[in-house]
Amino acid sequence: MKKPIVIAELGSVHDGSIGNCINLIKCAQENGAKMIKLQHHISEEETLKSAPNPKYFNLENRYDYFKRTSFNKQDWLKIINYCKKIKIDFMCSVFSLASFKFLINLGVKNIKIPSGELSNTHLLKKISLNKKINFFLSTGMSNWKEISNAVSILDQNKLVIFQCTSLYPCPISYSGINVVKELKKKFPTHAIGFSDHTTGSVAAILALSEGSEYFEKHFTFSNYMYGSDAKLASEPSIFKEYCSSLNDAYIACVKKVNKDNLKPFKQMRKIFQKSLYYKFDIKKNTILKENLISFKKPEKGIPANEYTKVVNRKLKKNVKKDQNIKFSDFK
Repeated sequence: MKKPIVIAELGSVHDGSIGNCINLIKCAQENGAKMIKLQHHISEEETLKSAPNPKYFNLENRYDYFKRTSFNKQDWLKIINYCKKIKIDFMCSVFSLASFKFLINLGVKNIKIPSGELSNTHLLKKISLNKKINFFLSTGMSNWKEISNAVSILDQNKLVIFQCTSLYPCPISYSGINVVKELKKKFPTHAIGFSDHTTGSVAAILALSEGSEYFEKHFTFSNYMYGSDAKLASEPSIFKEYCSSLNDAYIACVKKVNKDNLKPFKQMRKIFQKSLYYKFDIKKNTILKENLISFKKPEKGIPANEYTKVVNRKLKKNVKKDQNIKFSDFK
């Protein structure tokens, strides 16, 4: 099992503001993200003006929205260089071949293939020719035949395959933890990720236990921000807890506990385990029977499980009630 890498999906939460974007990156890193992801849209290359909106965002035409919130080349260079400066990995989703070429020319090494592009075999074949890129493939709305076909195209590339469910938010019952396990089995030479659209961290922790190495979670300053992603994204405190829970789960899975190593419990054993004590004041030469022994805390001297070693032995001196029983008390 490898330590989880959490990717903060910033989407279009920045709403076209380079300042918002830079601050989102900084905030995501401060709250546990090891990588950030943005989306590079070129409206005229990927969508018709008449294309429908998803139900969770219909306040603005998608074509116009992508165009309005896009960055120019200098903005992208500023974002990429800022990520290098603060040492957080940068990744970007592409939605067209033109988008891919634009990012490659900027030196981007981590490219996300979003769920909607998995069946775009023309795009996959073109981008697969570049063997220097780390590809991250999302499977959110595809069947096994489509997934297998996409992986076969990218099989010779550096590839991470994500279990994803393209529902926003995703019900926990649709998280597809079983798919993580199946992806590991079907594609053993590639790393597996989990693109998490559920609320909370339960699904991610279960995905970790099944072998997921990468975890993507939408991130926002506030759920009240405008745009297609903010309402269903994780605010900083929630995102921080998400990262912390995953790291804790990782430690719990990889840390091996030796039940024969009692050193960590030395003080607790003294407080909570029992030893042998005299139940009454007893005279010298009395044969110690079981009914004359009490089993009490703290653990001091002869432990309770060794009581048979003193039963039927003769005392060589007078003893007091609640006095600790010692082997030296007997003839």
